[in-house]
Amino acid sequence: MKKTILALSASLMLAACAPEVGSEKWCARMKEKPKGDWTATEAKDYAKHCLFK
Repeated sequence: MKKTILALSASLMLAACAPEVGSEKWCARMKEKPKGDWTATEAKDYAKHCLFK
């Protein structure tokens, strides 16, 4: 039970660290990420929030 709670807590903490989609930090991270690793949703969000502001 303790391991489950610890794993859940760790995953929640890591999820909270991800920058918000469309923020300057998110755009910078996406710019550094290889284009071949982008999902279709990431590409659409990048175009919408980072290119066509």
